[in-house]
Amino acid sequence: MEAKERRALIEQRIHAEGELDFGSLAAEFAVSEMTIRRDIETLENKGVVKRVLGGAIAYGGKAYEPEFEWRAAQASAEKAHIARAAVELLLPNETVVLDSGSTVLAVARAIKGRGLGLTIITPSILVALELANEPDTTVILTGGKVRPGELSMIGAEAEDAYLLYNCDTYVMGIAGVDGRRGVSEYSREEGAVKRAAARASDRVIVVADETKLGRVQLMNVAPAKDITALVTDGDPDDPTVVALREIGVQVVCVQSNETQEETRA
Repeated sequence: MEAKERRALIEQRIHAEGELDFGSLAAEFAVSEMTIRRDIETLENKGVVKRVLGGAIAYGGKAYEPEFEWRAAQASAEKAHIARAAVELLLPNETVVLDSGSTVLAVARAIKGRGLGLTIITPSILVALELANEPDTTVILTGGKVRPGELSMIGAEAEDAYLLYNCDTYVMGIAGVDGRRGVSEYSREEGAVKRAAARASDRVIVVADETKLGRVQLMNVAPAKDITALVTDGDPDDPTVVALREIGVQVVCVQSNETQEETRA
């Protein structure tokens, strides 16, 4: 089969199913995963699909958001490494905002058993459940409307909750982080809650796997200069990582073997 025909079939499949992984496509077309990666790269350049870790999703514009369950299943080991590095940046007895999303849920899991004595404020039902019985930990769930799938709290009540608190640290999960455009989110309602949390916090730690680097989504959340630290499994020489480092953001790059490189400007 010629590359043009294979790519046309891949395009049809991905629009029908929403998401596909490199391994399945390689097996289906009896080619290497490297060949499939080149096919996906070509389709992405056409604006047809968006590459994510291990595969691709149908491109639906900057507001398109993959399902939470699918995102949570992607790069789970890498997210766990990011989470453990992020927890190392937290201080005992802090008031910490833990965001919604799969990467921050991994941070909540990494907090367990650390004895940090944190006060946790969160818009995430999943995060609240994860830490509800953690000793010496106070969990405050914001009000608001429950967002299906994400199980996060959104709306005016969720935003206004942050007017009540002065927080030390906000651990932010995000759909896109870019050196020029800052951090951005798919959903307008999620983005508004994130902006409120950032305003209530003294420092902002962004946790983002490598697929989020260089991405710009629909909703602006915060400029790059408002990021205190970025924890990622991305390449230390990634253009976004370099740009953030140059403006003074603390960058922690976690490698697959859990070694990490920490840099400041």
